[in-house]
Amino acid sequence: MDIAFSPTRPDTDSLAFAVAKGALASLPLAASATLVAGAAAARFTGEAGSSFESFVEEEGKTLRIVLVGTGSGSDADMERAGGALAAKLLSSGATHVAVEYVGDVTGEGAARFAFGALLRSWRIDTYRTKMPEKAKPTLETVTIVSGAAGAAWDRWAAVAAGVAFTRELVSEPANILYPESFVERCRHLADLGVKISVLDRAAMEELGMGSLLGVAQGSVREARLLAMEWDGTGGTSDKPVVFVGKGVTFDTGGISIKPAAGMEDMKWDMGGAGAVAGAMKALAGRKAKAHVVGICGLVENMPDGNAQRPGDIVTSMSGQTIEVLNTDAEGRLVLCDALTWAQKTYAPEVVIDLATLTGAILVSLGDQYAGLFSNDDGLSDDLIAAGKASGDELWRFPLSDAYNKLIDSPIADMKNIGGRYAGSITAAQFLKRFIDDGVKWAHLDIAGMVWSDKPGATWDKGATGYGVRLIDQLVADKFER
Repeated sequence: MDIAFSPTRPDTDSLAFAVAKGALASLPLAASATLVAGAAAARFTGEAGSSFESFVEEEGKTLRIVLVGTGSGSDADMERAGGALAAKLLSSGATHVAVEYVGDVTGEGAARFAFGALLRSWRIDTYRTKMPEKAKPTLETVTIVSGAAGAAWDRWAAVAAGVAFTRELVSEPANILYPESFVERCRHLADLGVKISVLDRAAMEELGMGSLLGVAQGSVREARLLAMEWDGTGGTSDKPVVFVGKGVTFDTGGISIKPAAGMEDMKWDMGGAGAVAGAMKALAGRKAKAHVVGICGLVENMPDGNAQRPGDIVTSMSGQTIEVLNTDAEGRLVLCDALTWAQKTYAPEVVIDLATLTGAILVSLGDQYAGLFSNDDGLSDDLIAAGKASGDELWRFPLSDAYNKLIDSPIADMKNIGGRYAGSITAAQFLKRFIDDGVKWAHLDIAGMVWSDKPGATWDKGATGYGVRLIDQLVADKFER
């Protein structure tokens, strides 16, 4: 779907009016009184994301009319309104809708409305060869009738492209998206100015990444470590902020195999890596004035005859040894080597990892927040603020030596699981052991956020694109120069 901006109303088959809460009085149409009365009868009051649909004859032409509520007119409400319009019209038969505002709207407000519409219109029909006509998308263009949104739209268009890329990666089945093909999907970022570096199995073996490679050894798909570097500072910043994503492109659990029911969902166990890749596309696309590195540890966790066994001991790149008690606690084994390599390669002051790490975080937070763990209060506060501003919200959990002791092993430096309780916290404590002194670090457990079983304000059922907006907002707030 395309977004356009025009100072005047174009010739379209549909017309939408964006109405603030309580602001519906009249419309620039001959049938204004009838529409307003109908909307009032349907209890449309302009609440964010609400809508009312009708048809009128205007200048000898039948027009579909949609009233969509923008609530208070806040950024979030404008996005919600744009999303509601796209959801209503996407497969309605309408092809082109013009959007006019009842009252004034800023360039940022217009851009946010368009942003919400573009996000909500995304869907993946790649593998559908048969589809009912009424299910096929028809909406091709949304034209915002206002002054050009300018720089505001430039930013949000780039972020929308990043979110779409993440959703694409997360949605693909594991026979299509695996470590090698994930890397190839990201190659186009070089056209935006992103420097791409890739480590294969031989390179990781030479570096001593026994923890990451141990997860991958049961699969015919070889592991990869992908690094994407964007420097929008003109070389003036030698210490980038680094984002590390867990990229388990399919997780059977390995020898500690998962139950069959629902295992198909484990194609999105690379949601952290997907978010990092999408964020790099967004930042490069909008030419962010920041130095950022995105790193993805990419593996497939399978249970063949060469697979890692419960009880095996592996040596990580850091030199620390790990007793693998459960091969389904594999994400931390991937991340620990990726975190070590990131710190040794880029010497960052700030490292943030994103991972669909534990089912325990869903027990705690459901699908409303991702879990946040950090060794720095300032970084934690910055992330929470960025989450609120972007809509990718976070809730902070504790770290302490009391939990740390739960992962001590009697025969190695640590074990990869704790006991029955505090599973998300002990996973974070595991990762903390691989963070160098003086490095500000945060771990985001996003297991409840990357996939949704029901539509939301700006996404359909399926991949949400969580994490892209969070990273973009944090970089904009704290790391751009």
